[in-house]
Amino acid sequence: MTDPHAIRPSELDQLPDRDPEETAEWQASLDAVAQAAGPHRAAYLMRRTLERAEGTGIALPALLETDYVNTIPTAAEPDVPGDEEMERRITAWNRWNAAAMVTRGSKYGVGGHIATFASAAWLYETGFNHFFRGKGGDGSGDQLYIQGHASPGIYARAFLDGRLTEDHLDNFRQEAGGNGLPSYPHPRRLPWLWEFPTVSMGLGPLSAIYQARFNRYLTHRGIKDVSSSHVWAFLGDGEMDEPESTAALALAAREELDNLTFVINCNLQRLDGPVRANFKIVQELEAQFRGAGWNVVKTLWGTAWDELFALDTTGALVRRLREVPDAQVQTYQTRDAAYIRQDFFGKDPALAEMAKLLSDDKILECFHLSRGGHEARKVHAAYRAALEHKGAPTVILAQTVKGFTLGEGFASKNANHQMKKLTVDEFKAMRDLLELPIPDARFEGGVVPYGHPGAGSPEVRYLQERRAALGGPAPARRVHPVAPLPAPAEKAFAAFDKGSGSQNVATTMAFVRLVKDLVRDRETGRRWVPIVPDEARTFGMESLFPSLGIYSPKGQTYEPVDRDQLMYYREATNGQILNEGITEAGSMADFIAASTSYATHGEPMIPFYIFYSMFGWQRTADQMWQLGDQLGRGFLVGATAGRTTLTGEGLQHADGHSPVIAATNPAALTYDPAFAYEIAVIVKDGLRRMYGGTLPGEDPNVFYYLTVYNEPLPQPAKPSVPGIDQGIVKGLYRFNTAESAGLSALANAPRIQLLASGTAIHWALDAQKLLAEEWDVAADVWSATSWGELRRDAMEADAALLRGEERVPYVRQALQGAEGPVLAVSDYMRQVPDQIAQWVEQDYSSLGTDGFGLSDTRDAARRHFGVDARSIVVAALAQLARRGEVRTAAVKEARDRYGL
Repeated sequence: MTDPHAIRPSELDQLPDRDPEETAEWQASLDAVAQAAGPHRAAYLMRRTLERAEGTGIALPALLETDYVNTIPTAAEPDVPGDEEMERRITAWNRWNAAAMVTRGSKYGVGGHIATFASAAWLYETGFNHFFRGKGGDGSGDQLYIQGHASPGIYARAFLDGRLTEDHLDNFRQEAGGNGLPSYPHPRRLPWLWEFPTVSMGLGPLSAIYQARFNRYLTHRGIKDVSSSHVWAFLGDGEMDEPESTAALALAAREELDNLTFVINCNLQRLDGPVRANFKIVQELEAQFRGAGWNVVKTLWGTAWDELFALDTTGALVRRLREVPDAQVQTYQTRDAAYIRQDFFGKDPALAEMAKLLSDDKILECFHLSRGGHEARKVHAAYRAALEHKGAPTVILAQTVKGFTLGEGFASKNANHQMKKLTVDEFKAMRDLLELPIPDARFEGGVVPYGHPGAGSPEVRYLQERRAALGGPAPARRVHPVAPLPAPAEKAFAAFDKGSGSQNVATTMAFVRLVKDLVRDRETGRRWVPIVPDEARTFGMESLFPSLGIYSPKGQTYEPVDRDQLMYYREATNGQILNEGITEAGSMADFIAASTSYATHGEPMIPFYIFYSMFGWQRTADQMWQLGDQLGRGFLVGATAGRTTLTGEGLQHADGHSPVIAATNPAALTYDPAFAYEIAVIVKDGLRRMYGGTLPGEDPNVFYYLTVYNEPLPQPAKPSVPGIDQGIVKGLYRFNTAESAGLSALANAPRIQLLASGTAIHWALDAQKLLAEEWDVAADVWSATSWGELRRDAMEADAALLRGEERVPYVRQALQGAEGPVLAVSDYMRQVPDQIAQWVEQDYSSLGTDGFGLSDTRDAARRHFGVDARSIVVAALAQLARRGEVRTAAVKEARDRYGL
């Protein structure tokens, strides 16, 4: 079997050897060492030599792995400022209250996690006391991505410093009453405390990278200097298996984001067992991060190990630590000294001799207790090294014990993630271990008490003084009192009212033209953040390249191949466009950072993220939930939308369902505009609501999803209809009647209402003409700009009824008095228009594009799905025939005539 760590031939082997004799001497020296001192000594010398080369800047590939020891030796650790004993007592109180809160809540069956914070307590406490900057200085401070399952510990600390009460803790995971604490970091549920949702694993690390990158973007563009902000992301070693966790590591290194630190809690356990049972997760992560260009700091062993390493004169201990798989390390945590002597030390004669010098207590102290992540001095040294390192982000791999201090029943047990409570006796043992002054009398009735040293105690004063020195409490979310953004000049929106005349314009292009005008606005233009995952030219955005520039921290170090063209590819340090390459996940992380800048930095930004409709919601819907949780604001634009508008692209490109997925997100306002003037009205109202000032009952913490199409079609002038803007925003207005369209029919002709959204309105208008001219049927055409908003309004009306308030849904008001049945059609599956069916009083039916997409012309695809104009005519006649308003035979005649 090939050694995965063996030295492999490199590109250097292909270079001519200018001095073969010297090369032979070096090789002979290595052979001599291997023969005289053994291969381990030879490998050691090679590693030290390569490290020396790396440190002096010699251009050699960096080592991807180092020994399984601490990166920072004990002798090189800086002194920890402050009172270490005081911090130990504070951490003990936090450990206690975190466990008590979850245990007390378990009687209601609401669950909770104890073991994660128990392993990570010092990782947080050291940061809170010495590193994490609050928002009291520049209003930004540091950004903290807290590991979701550690939330009880963060609540416990907020309780200690007076930000939470016992009542809050007793309502952990019981939010319905309005005074509860959410299970995990959820800003929408606790907006004064949490900034970033993290418990959907993988999204925290991805978002942290793009947040650090967005901080640089704000600084480089001159919006706000946030160069002193540092992003800290606390992650689990098991979480790193999520593809999003490592998706942007290269970006962080490439752009030298030294304002970013990952702290990975390597307790070697995921939810059901070891992370790498037969391997070593720390070594794997080190290689992965080093290979991506990160600075890696390993904090693995506590000071109790110093004596063992001092005795290791042959390297046998380091070699053994490197070869023992993680699952066996977990086993040592639960076994006695005799087992460890035999299984760990007994494998090597040198280690067996070392073990003779060690007491059982010493062995148990090292293997049961002493981990680098459990010692403030070790953690402080790692954090200091991270902040002092320049030119690359840092990852700290901190080894801990999951369930540390919770007792033998928890520590390193596979099931501890699902264990929600301790017994009273276990709490008493924990109290004694942590040296907390909680008397037995407080356990009366079997209830575990909360512990607090008192508001005026030395512990609380120390905690508050440290936070005051660092800029105030953390974590904390603050919405700064900033003036609403002024509305852009009206002419940018009014330009679309006159239509496109004889020119065919796709709604994708109409949206891009609108944004192009809005970014020129003197007051708000610089706050727009255009985001696109590589296909800007597909969406007609290349005209923005020269004028706005594409953001790059390096600027443009090359001459672009299209420099002599008008719309050349221009990168700039202060560029406004975020052109992310082929990554919807990365682009969405950009959007989240920009859309929440109003709270994170007190600087409202207006992001619009335009993407291939099929690859936005479908791929990154979890991030849309994260966006809604984080109270983000901005415009998502699903371009090349619809199932039949992409000619020839086929099944995986044809979006017939993104509005359905969007409808599941309570923060998403989903629009499917048909015309350019509708887009202008929707964007104008969105800017007002999210950035200019809400109306009574409105929530500004929403985001808009607009589907736009790549099919060039005539853009009509905006009809002079009273209340049309309100109808566009609410989701429905009558575009025309058969009479206003100039279509003559019999005086008592049967009538039908055609509701259509997006590009489907053009098929409905064609059907309107066919119905009048060939079947003597009058049809009115309605533009349904938002099926989702119609449904939301109707559901709110239903809820009001339960409160005793009478309210008629808008869709019913709009259609009141409209004659005949309703036929709804869109370029999406029928479930999209069917969202409103139960609130329409008229007979209701729908057409849609259910099923998989296919490659063909637009006309052929629409005929295949039965949504083209002729299919609409047949469906309309069928509805009218069922009502006895047209001949039943007319339906078959129409099918035969149109070849359906």
